[in-house]
Amino acid sequence: MNKHFEDARYYLGRATEHAKEGLKEELTPVEERFRELTGREDEEEEPAPKRLDKIQSDLQELEGRAEGEAKKAIRSARDRISKYRSEDEPAEGEQSA
Repeated sequence: MNKHFEDARYYLGRATEHAKEGLKEELTPVEERFRELTGREDEEEEPAPKRLDKIQSDLQELEGRAEGEAKKAIRSARDRISKYRSEDEPAEGEQSA
Protein backbone atom coordinates (compact mmCIF):
# COMPACT_ATOMS: atom_id res chain seq x y z
CA MET A 1 0.00 0.00 0.00
CA ASN A 2 1.19 3.48 -0.76
CA LYS A 3 2.89 5.18 2.19
CA HIS A 4 0.43 8.08 2.02
CA PHE A 5 -2.52 5.72 2.38
CA GLU A 6 -0.81 3.94 5.27
CA ASP A 7 -0.25 7.29 6.98
CA ALA A 8 -3.83 8.39 6.34
CA ARG A 9 -5.15 5.13 7.75
CA TYR A 10 -2.96 5.47 10.84
CA TYR A 11 -4.03 9.06 11.51
CA LEU A 12 -7.69 8.20 10.89
CA GLY A 13 -7.39 5.56 13.60
CA ARG A 14 -5.71 8.03 15.95
CA ALA A 15 -8.38 10.66 15.27
CA THR A 16 -11.09 8.10 15.99
CA GLU A 17 -9.50 7.17 19.30
CA HIS A 18 -9.10 10.83 20.29
CA ALA A 19 -12.73 11.57 19.40
CA LYS A 20 -13.86 8.56 21.42
CA GLU A 21 -11.84 9.63 24.46
CA GLY A 22 -13.06 13.23 24.13
CA LEU A 23 -16.70 12.16 24.03
CA LYS A 24 -16.18 9.84 26.97
CA GLU A 25 -14.58 12.64 28.98
CA GLU A 26 -17.36 15.12 28.12
CA LEU A 27 -20.23 12.71 28.78
CA THR A 28 -18.97 11.10 32.00
CA PRO A 29 -20.33 13.87 34.29
CA VAL A 30 -23.68 13.76 32.48
CA GLU A 31 -23.88 9.99 32.87
CA GLU A 32 -22.96 10.20 36.57
CA ARG A 33 -25.63 12.84 37.17
CA PHE A 34 -28.21 10.77 35.28
CA ARG A 35 -27.37 7.66 37.32
CA GLU A 36 -27.61 9.69 40.52
CA LEU A 37 -31.03 11.06 39.60
CA THR A 38 -32.43 7.70 38.48
CA GLY A 39 -30.91 5.67 41.32
CA ARG A 40 -28.76 3.52 39.04
CA GLU A 41 -25.42 4.44 40.51
CA ASP A 42 -24.14 0.89 41.00
CA GLU A 43 -25.04 -0.50 37.58
CA GLU A 44 -22.26 -1.18 35.12
CA GLU A 45 -22.27 0.29 31.66
CA GLU A 46 -24.09 -1.77 29.08
CA PRO A 47 -22.12 -2.30 25.89
CA ALA A 48 -23.55 -1.01 22.66
CA PRO A 49 -22.55 -3.76 20.23
CA LYS A 50 -24.87 -2.55 17.50
CA ARG A 51 -23.13 0.82 17.30
CA LEU A 52 -19.70 -0.78 17.41
CA ASP A 53 -20.66 -3.26 14.69
CA LYS A 54 -21.97 -0.44 12.49
CA ILE A 55 -18.80 1.60 12.95
CA GLN A 56 -16.64 -1.43 12.14
CA SER A 57 -18.66 -2.21 9.02
CA ASP A 58 -18.44 1.44 7.93
CA LEU A 59 -14.68 1.38 8.39
CA GLN A 60 -14.40 -1.85 6.40
CA GLU A 61 -16.48 -0.30 3.63
CA LEU A 62 -14.24 2.78 3.60
CA GLU A 63 -11.16 0.58 3.52
CA GLY A 64 -12.58 -1.37 0.58
CA ARG A 65 -13.42 1.80 -1.32
CA ALA A 66 -9.99 3.29 -0.65
CA GLU A 67 -8.34 0.08 -1.82
CA GLY A 68 -10.45 0.04 -4.98
CA GLU A 69 -9.71 3.67 -5.73
CA ALA A 70 -6.00 3.11 -5.13
CA LYS A 71 -5.95 0.14 -7.53
CA LYS A 72 -7.83 2.19 -10.11
CA ALA A 73 -5.34 5.07 -9.75
CA ILE A 74 -2.39 2.70 -10.09
CA ARG A 75 -3.91 1.09 -13.19
CA SER A 76 -4.52 4.52 -14.72
CA ALA A 77 -0.97 5.65 -13.97
CA ARG A 78 0.47 2.48 -15.51
CA ASP A 79 -1.65 2.98 -18.63
CA ARG A 80 -0.48 6.59 -18.96
CA ILE A 81 3.16 5.54 -18.53
CA SER A 82 2.79 2.80 -21.14
CA LYS A 83 1.15 5.24 -23.54
CA TYR A 84 3.87 7.84 -22.92
CA ARG A 85 6.62 5.28 -23.49
CA SER A 86 5.03 3.96 -26.67
CA GLU A 87 4.82 7.52 -28.06
CA ASP A 88 8.54 8.02 -27.45
CA GLU A 89 9.58 4.83 -29.30
CA PRO A 90 10.47 5.40 -32.96
CA ALA A 91 8.21 3.65 -35.47
CA GLU A 92 9.54 0.68 -37.44
CA GLY A 93 11.91 1.71 -40.16
CA GLU A 94 12.55 5.11 -38.62
CA GLN A 95 15.91 6.00 -37.22
CA SER A 96 16.42 8.18 -34.25
CA ALA A 97 18.40 11.35 -34.86
